[in-house]
Amino acid sequence: INAEYGGLGTVTMAVRLDQQVLESFKTARVFKANTGPMNSIDFSSTGELCVTSGDDQLISVYNCIDGSHDKQLPAKKYGVDLVRFSHDDKSVIHASNVEWSDDIRYLSLHDLRYLRYFKGHRKKVVSIAMSPVTDHFTSGSLDGTVRFWDLRVPQCHGLIRVKGQRPVVAYDPNGEVFAAGFGDNCIKLYDVRKYDRGPFSSFSGILPTEPSTEWSGLKFSPDGTYLLASTLDGKLVLIHSYTGQVAQSYVGHEVGNQVPIEASFSPDGQFVLSGSEDGAVCAWNTMAGGNPTKLLGHSSPVRCVKWNPQKMMIASACCSLALWLPSKDN
Repeated sequence: INAEYGGLGTVTMAVRLDQQVLESFKTARVFKANTGPMNSIDFSSTGELCVTSGDDQLISVYNCIDGSHDKQLPAKKYGVDLVRFSHDDKSVIHASNVEWSDDIRYLSLHDLRYLRYFKGHRKKVVSIAMSPVTDHFTSGSLDGTVRFWDLRVPQCHGLIRVKGQRPVVAYDPNGEVFAAGFGDNCIKLYDVRKYDRGPFSSFSGILPTEPSTEWSGLKFSPDGTYLLASTLDGKLVLIHSYTGQVAQSYVGHEVGNQVPIEASFSPDGQFVLSGSEDGAVCAWNTMAGGNPTKLLGHSSPVRCVKWNPQKMMIASACCSLALWLPSKDN
């Protein structure tokens, strides 16, 4: 993984990620452009840009090369949540977070105008996943549907009706499989090309002591072997994507009541990251688990955290966005 201090110190070098390097991470930039909590973070595929959305209905774009706040767009009419980059640095999709709109929007970051609206969901969208290889994306909504979309067409081209009221979705790294987690403690895997034929694999009773588990997030590991699943009540588990068995559970982070806290993998899959109600960024060795390494710097709950896909950089957010880099002394 590359560690870039361009604009943050003007040094570029290759760094091998290990526990010592992880413990050396410090905040290199802190941005206080929002007046309320941020609800999502994403990086462009090149790792050069970071985008955030906030409960204050603001979309912000940050340059990860020089550590600057690039631009900000108010989304006052419809609100913004679950912001995701498309396959280039020039556009994003996002959900709404107002009661009168459940549409998904396609925004050009070049001229800050909306290119398309995706209408179909009848209740709040709670999960969006962009295919890593095509212009397709998938969404899950409280209306009990998972819908499939193409960026070039405003209508959905397929849907799955589910029993659970909070479906969450994720694509595998090759874009050939997508996983859907349902509110009945179940995760199902589908062939992207044949999803209308039903799942090719289903895992039920994943958390035996939590039969009514509501998933809040789902992500594949970089090699596709595992799924990282989070729940509304703060549980965080590693699930084998071939067997459905729980391989590890992560503890030591503080969680609130029914407030989703994002978790994600490092690009090499070696570590799992999560936010925490105490303002810490928590990091666990993916396979070993145990007590987390805590990176301290926030003064309020951290709801979003994500590792840059190309650089040795972590982004985390409460009401402020922090960009973390390993210490140069390390």
